[in-house]
Amino acid sequence: MPSSQVVVVGSFVQDLCFSCDVFPRPGETLMATSMAGPGGKGSNQAVAAGRAGAPTLYVGAIGNDAFGRDARAFYKSEGIGAKWAVKERHPTGSAAILVNAEGQNQILVSLSANARLSKNDLPAKSIREAEIVITQLEANLTAAAAAMKLGREGGALTILNPAPMRPDFKPAILKHVDILIPNETEFVELINRLRPEGKKKLTETTLLKLPAPKLHQLCGTFGVPVVIVTLGQRGCFISRADGYLEVPAFKVKAVDTTGAGDAFVGGFAAGLLENEGDLAAAAHHGCAVAALAVTKPGTAPAMPKATAVKRFLKQHS
Repeated sequence: MPSSQVVVVGSFVQDLCFSCDVFPRPGETLMATSMAGPGGKGSNQAVAAGRAGAPTLYVGAIGNDAFGRDARAFYKSEGIGAKWAVKERHPTGSAAILVNAEGQNQILVSLSANARLSKNDLPAKSIREAEIVITQLEANLTAAAAAMKLGREGGALTILNPAPMRPDFKPAILKHVDILIPNETEFVELINRLRPEGKKKLTETTLLKLPAPKLHQLCGTFGVPVVIVTLGQRGCFISRADGYLEVPAFKVKAVDTTGAGDAFVGGFAAGLLENEGDLAAAAHHGCAVAALAVTKPGTAPAMPKATAVKRFLKQHS
């Protein structure tokens, strides 16, 4: 298998997306329009990186079913490398996504085959030869930790997007992580789990009111060289040992915010390669990919191509 600069290990799910004016209340039935397409945090990030111009390999698990066949066909059409672990006894993962008129979403995910991804399914050689290795928490956590360890062994830059946060998350994975990219919710959950007992719990409301130096101090709790907190319409906050900086988001009219975080992660990885490791420039690139992605419905199909990203950055330089 040829080596790729970016290897993404994580989930593939078939998205079943329903658009409605407002979210239904308990017991209520509403009319909606629907669409289906490829999704999953791992796959979305791989597609975002690949479309943004980074040679990318995606590693994930699917079932021997129609959704799995659709996944293979999609990656073939995209020209993005994929290493599939087929789990004969388990279906391909799926997600039910509700999107309201404001572009906000509610999501339910059935991991299915993703939960059976094994460390033995990982292409060790490809991961060790990669420049960047990315994983999340939407597939098997043992496989995610193994991917981070393999990447570190090969000298790759390892990126963990701790999404979604789970009760069985093991903080030990952080010792293999170079860059941690949580959103506000995930950051708050991580802080509340890792801080010593007796400390006041952090909330999202409190987080958004924190002065930058205090947020920078909290980022040091994780013991990770670089922490990037994505803050939605506010952009992102980058913290590392020698200081911190804030990168603003681009203002666009959001149609569907589903997958915005995945777009940022994949776009950030591609930006790191394009800008030779410059964190600020890479984050700016990630924000551009995310901004373009939310202007279209869907997740993976909404990820922008490299030409569109370059044009957008030039227009907003």
